[in-house]
Amino acid sequence: MARGVWQMLGNDNAKDNQETKGMLKITLKRSTIGRPKDQRATVRALGLRKLNQSRCLPDNPAVRGMIGKVAHLVDAEEVTE
Repeated sequence: MARGVWQMLGNDNAKDNQETKGMLKITLKRSTIGRPKDQRATVRALGLRKLNQSRCLPDNPAVRGMIGKVAHLVDAEEVTE
């Protein structure tokens, strides 16, 4: 994945501009060891590296699609703070 994409995901200013209504909290609950490369890449694209690590990402079709692909590895919940 391109380095610029990771920088955009970790940009604190972008988080301030987004409303928290449309956010999803995604937590890695199962290991990616022994999983196909595409699933490992999807978990990494969600910004997850370690077990029980969580990320808040915008609720949009792209993120929902990634969650659907690795739903057996992650937990997702809507954040309404």
